[in-house]
Amino acid sequence: MKKIFSLLFLSGFTFVAFGQDFNKNLADARTAYAAGNLSNSRFAMEQMLHTLDAAIGKDILKLLPPKMDALAANVKADNTTGTGTNSGLGLYVQLTYGTGAKTATIDIINNSPLITSLNALLALPFVGRGGDGNQKVVKVQGYKAVLSRTENSETKKLDYDLQVPMQNTLVTFKMTEAQEADVLRLANTIPLEKIASMAQ
Repeated sequence: MKKIFSLLFLSGFTFVAFGQDFNKNLADARTAYAAGNLSNSRFAMEQMLHTLDAAIGKDILKLLPPKMDALAANVKADNTTGTGTNSGLGLYVQLTYGTGAKTATIDIINNSPLITSLNALLALPFVGRGGDGNQKVVKVQGYKAVLSRTENSETKKLDYDLQVPMQNTLVTFKMTEAQEADVLRLANTIPLEKIASMAQ
């Protein structure tokens, strides 16, 4: 019970801290704009976007599955950042699962520069049928995705990397020491549509 109260307190404190940062940056942006200092006003607004992206990232983390089969989420190591507009990227969310050789990772990035390349790749007619068999096009929850596999040269076990571009958001699901069927089955437990609507 004590832990629950502690978590509630920390959650509330985090929300309040986000709100304080947002309101402070909003006030700074207005003050700088009124004074004709557009550069400072823009900087304060970028900080507001950074705060918003980080808050959205926290909400997206709550949507992600707590487990991937036997692999538990490493919630203490989760990562959400809002990079603002300076780098051209928006929010970034990462959640890892498992602690041994077999692991899984979900990465969510919006405004990723990889999306254009992936969409161009998905538009090529031969990608899904040819090549060395280590990369193919699959569908996950109605979204076209690129599934790549690599073989560990020592253990001969397979690692998979599934990239799902959705509008301006890229979801990447990685699993080590996995089977293709398990990767696709577990990818279907990720709420892609909700993530896309929150991240855009």
